[in-house]
Amino acid sequence: MDALLLARLQFAITTVYHFFFVPLTLGLSIMLAIMETIYVRTGDEKYKRMVKFWGKLFLINFAMGVVTGIVQEFQFGMNWSEYSRFVGDIFGAPLAIEALLAFFLESTFLGLWLFGWDKLSKRVHAFTMWMVAIGANISALWILIANSFMQEPVGYVLRNGRAEMNDFFALLTNPHVWAQFPHVFFSGITTAAMFVVGTSAFHLLRKSPDKAVWHSSFRFSMIYGLIGIVLVIMQGHTQAQHMVKNQPMKLAAAEALWDSEDPAAMSLFTWGDEKNRRDVFAIRMPALLSILAYNRPSGMVKGINDLQAEYERTYGPGDYVPPVAITYWTFRMMVGAGMVLLVLILLGILYIIKENYPKKIWFMKLLPWAIALPYIANSTGWIMAEVGRQPWIVFGLQKTVDAVSPAVSTGEVLFSLIIFTLLYGILMGADIYLLKKFAIAGTVLDKPQPDSETIPDGLGVEL
Repeated sequence: MDALLLARLQFAITTVYHFFFVPLTLGLSIMLAIMETIYVRTGDEKYKRMVKFWGKLFLINFAMGVVTGIVQEFQFGMNWSEYSRFVGDIFGAPLAIEALLAFFLESTFLGLWLFGWDKLSKRVHAFTMWMVAIGANISALWILIANSFMQEPVGYVLRNGRAEMNDFFALLTNPHVWAQFPHVFFSGITTAAMFVVGTSAFHLLRKSPDKAVWHSSFRFSMIYGLIGIVLVIMQGHTQAQHMVKNQPMKLAAAEALWDSEDPAAMSLFTWGDEKNRRDVFAIRMPALLSILAYNRPSGMVKGINDLQAEYERTYGPGDYVPPVAITYWTFRMMVGAGMVLLVLILLGILYIIKENYPKKIWFMKLLPWAIALPYIANSTGWIMAEVGRQPWIVFGLQKTVDAVSPAVSTGEVLFSLIIFTLLYGILMGADIYLLKKFAIAGTVLDKPQPDSETIPDGLGVEL
């Protein structure tokens, strides 16, 4: 292994670890804000207990996200100094704004929310959680503005061997941002929904006290999850259509499409020979890829071989094909997890309408395990987005091989990789342990409730 491969592996591991926490923070902050708003408007103490319980889990997840996120920025100077030198003027701006504006907004109001119970008025206290939710999601937006420059560079000029910003507004209006950010935003909603659904189902199965909280949380999060999963699928479709225009090689790799086709068939299953760029065995749906790409049953989708030749003419000799197997299978894992989530949530909504979900024991037992599905989708989707961009670290401007720090040795990167992996593993274990411990503990009731399986009236989302 060389320093480049180890540096890439280190960044991949730390990023996936960090992104394990981010979507839950994004989605759960909004859910808490809505729940507390309902409490303020109705005065129903059940919603206050819901906010306090889910808020405790939110705080654990938020703390771990902060710790794992700090390391990310240090890696740019440590392992990727040539990248920092080349695009630091551009990439550093949104990261600085994220830290100085969004993160401080989020963390300041989170402190007020945490210590403000019974000290702030109900309305002001609810307002602090809305500020936390806004800050968290604005923070994600600024991070994605920086990442989108890597995917689709805009607002820059090449001068003295460096990329320098010449249009900050172009960074903000980068088309890739507005294809990517909604997808991440709705992924966060879906992640939070399934986290609450699975935990609520667990407590309903074991007939935990405070049944009103678990029934309302279950119904609320199912509706919340329906909004999230439908919109994340719709936005994923929009994002794929944008990919056809700005990163066709990534789409071709995701479909193992070796040669251009019109109409283009979509791969259901492909076993390919990546070295010789051909199918060994494939099941494809005729014209479906063209329909997804252009909303019509015809339209050219460029294949890997044609794009390789085109990139060689544009950028010079080299291999411009990303790792096809990784891109192909992570894309299918993401989509597959999303489809399973859609089915589970639609079933949940159906059972809620019929008011018989507590009796669907097989379904309720399945839901705690389904908490893992959005995490699988989030992680594989992120891997697909980053691996599919290779060999570029900044698409069309700088290759990954040219971005690594020349003065950092293989041994030094290996040492830091081992330390970070062990440290992050410990943090991950601590996070899962704490989330599981407090999730199982449940809510605290001043008075015991009667042992009844009666489903509360309404959907638990009355406003």
